[in-house]
Amino acid sequence: MHPPSPAATAMDFSQNSLFGYMEDLQELTIIERPVRRSLKTPEEIERLTVDEDLSDIERAVYLLSAGQDIQGTSVIANLPFLMRQNPAETLRRVLPKVREALHVAGVEMQLTAAVSFLTILQDESVSVHTYAHSFLQVILLHLEHRDAGVSNAWLETLLSVIDVLPKDTLRHEILNPLVSKAQLSQTVQSRLVSCKILGKLTNKFDALAIKREILPLVKSLCQDVEYEVRSCMCRQLENIAQGIGTELTKSVVLPELIELSRDEGSSVRLAAFETLVNLLDIFDTDDRSQTILPVVKSFCEKSFKADESILISLSFHLGKLCHGLYGIFTPDQHLRFLEFYKKLCTLGLQQENGHNENQIPPQILEQEKKYISVRKNCAYNFPAMIVFVDPKNFHMELYSTFFCLCHDPEVPVRYTIAICFYEVSKLLNSGVYLIHKELITLLQDESLEVLDALIDHLPEILELMSTGGESSVQENKLSSLPDLVPALTAAEQRAAASLKWRTHEKLLQKYACLPQVISSDQIYYRFLQRMFTIMMTNNVLPVQKAASRTLCIFLRYNRKQEQRHEVIQKLIEQLGQGKSYWNRLRFLDTCEFIIEIFSKSFFCKYFFLPAIELTHDPVANVRMKLCYLLPKVKSTLKIPADKHLLQQLEMCVRKLLCQEKDKDVLAIVKRTVLELDRMEMSMDAFQKKFYEKDLLDQEKEREELLLLEMEQLEKEKQQNDGRPMSEKTFEKKRRDSKTPTSLPKSIPISVPGSSSATPSTSKEIKKSKLIRSQSFNNQAFHAKYGNLDKCTTSKSSTAAYTPSVSGLSKTSMISLTGTVSPNVCLYQIAKKLSPSS
Repeated sequence: MHPPSPAATAMDFSQNSLFGYMEDLQELTIIERPVRRSLKTPEEIERLTVDEDLSDIERAVYLLSAGQDIQGTSVIANLPFLMRQNPAETLRRVLPKVREALHVAGVEMQLTAAVSFLTILQDESVSVHTYAHSFLQVILLHLEHRDAGVSNAWLETLLSVIDVLPKDTLRHEILNPLVSKAQLSQTVQSRLVSCKILGKLTNKFDALAIKREILPLVKSLCQDVEYEVRSCMCRQLENIAQGIGTELTKSVVLPELIELSRDEGSSVRLAAFETLVNLLDIFDTDDRSQTILPVVKSFCEKSFKADESILISLSFHLGKLCHGLYGIFTPDQHLRFLEFYKKLCTLGLQQENGHNENQIPPQILEQEKKYISVRKNCAYNFPAMIVFVDPKNFHMELYSTFFCLCHDPEVPVRYTIAICFYEVSKLLNSGVYLIHKELITLLQDESLEVLDALIDHLPEILELMSTGGESSVQENKLSSLPDLVPALTAAEQRAAASLKWRTHEKLLQKYACLPQVISSDQIYYRFLQRMFTIMMTNNVLPVQKAASRTLCIFLRYNRKQEQRHEVIQKLIEQLGQGKSYWNRLRFLDTCEFIIEIFSKSFFCKYFFLPAIELTHDPVANVRMKLCYLLPKVKSTLKIPADKHLLQQLEMCVRKLLCQEKDKDVLAIVKRTVLELDRMEMSMDAFQKKFYEKDLLDQEKEREELLLLEMEQLEKEKQQNDGRPMSEKTFEKKRRDSKTPTSLPKSIPISVPGSSSATPSTSKEIKKSKLIRSQSFNNQAFHAKYGNLDKCTTSKSSTAAYTPSVSGLSKTSMISLTGTVSPNVCLYQIAKKLSPSS
């Protein structure tokens, strides 16, 4: 026999598939038949039909009386609307029917009623007195429903009602019946409900009434025979302590907590421990040292022999516990608690992990999950433990633990320590250099969740790293961290290769801080070209926009004119004049960012004409987007200096009006023309109406010119390296520089109300440059990215603008980068290039 040919096999397969499909279709028809039989009969439809002429109240009464359960549930869900529409009739006619229906209602209707009653209370459709009279008894009646979910739903409604009821109503309707409900003869469910109600009632009565009427019930429930009741009452002692004051808490609540902390039930001991930790602030030093500390020590010593759930709670509260007991530990106790914390941080890591997960017993897997939760809680409490040991002792006491948490094999632990990384950096202050390597480790983490948690505060972290935690330090300290740039680039590439585009977008937004922490050349060769690639090739619009904005910020603070011109040329040629309409749309996005970030003159010089040329674009979407941008484009013009550009803009708009064939674009053009006509033009001289915006634009332009000045000074310094040069010769070079004459006439040296004069001598010119560059660099910048226009409207920003030419404000960097201390600050360059250097 010969094996069948591939073609025959394929034929058989296709035939079998065809027969298989036919069989599937037959099965579907069989399945559909019972569905058709299950449709409502005419009699059933008639029974479910309601007269359309009935009012809402009459329809509700009819459905609650003769309708099916689903119809009654619908009426109860609509009860808040009926109460808003006609409260009197709803209370008189509908609510009695609701009470009757709830006596035999199922779980779904009960849950719906609990939610509706709570909504009516929150809507304040009726007065508190009316609500208590009409609804309170219904709520109390169903508190002990046999279904736990229903009982909890009604209890939540009751606890919300207690907040608004008057004391007399609370005492007669709730507190007095509670005396019998809390007795041992009642069910466990009834006593559990009583515990929660008592915890809520303490905030409504004075201390004397609580002592006389509530505390006896509390003591009784704390001694209940059921551990569930004791645990529930123990967790309510925190609320009770806040209601009765410090003295009664010490004399009544504290002894109960101490006794419950020795309870035979582990859940009761755990509840007592957590309540003690939460009440630490109430007790004085003597109570903490003599009463609470021994209990805590005993609890910690026995925790490793107990259930892992106790370790989870203990690890979560350990930071708060150490903070509350700080100052009463002896050196030996301090060391023991620290060692206990270190032990928890590595819990479960000592076991061998080489086994196959499929072969691990389920109980071992569950235990490992609890150990992971313990280490995660330890990571959460790490900043509190730094305070506990004092940041000065971090390297000796906690660095090895921090290293273990950053290299933990489980993602939740590393994710939590990444969230805390900024807090740790702030606490270490000048010792932040100790965790440089851990920053690199988390940036290179294989999990994007860890990276996403870290980059939330990446600008602030890099700021602390670059300044060593001292805002006054000018020298950048990231030069001692050579792995930072490779780690940042690798992090971006991992985010780009994943499907989590939001993480990628966030990372690109945070990279806008890089001009303040690494050199301009590093940004140009390692990041700026990458931004171009993302803009050209990425398929996610928010990611492209984030890359575009970050690229504009890189361009804004690039310190080499040749590189800036190259980037501008690539933006115009590859985006503005690109073959893909998508790239041309991104060019318009970039123009919008340029208008926001740069000065008006910069946009007009390089991007005005390439932008308005897109009025002739063959793609309607591009022309439409340009129309939306035209008002911002016009806002960059100053009259009369930019009169010729205004004429070209008007000519392009006129052509659009006359030649546009797309009706959608034409409609937008007409709206844009009206908006352009209403706009008022900025003048070369300051106007009171545009004073703040003009002043902000002046500051931007000065900073752009200052970059050119610093570049020129650097070139002169490089040309004279290796040759002796006298101070007089170097000063003459600086005096002959074009810098002082580079300020255009359109930027006034002073504004009305300012008496500052132009420096006339060479020493004054040099001093002016140095002061301006120092002012540009030394300002403290915000850690958030905002809109420049918003900065101009705030009073604080207005106050920061200095009209004198000798001072540059911090306004532009406030909204652009959000970090401080540039790696190569302009003040340092000017200082190094000065004759004194």
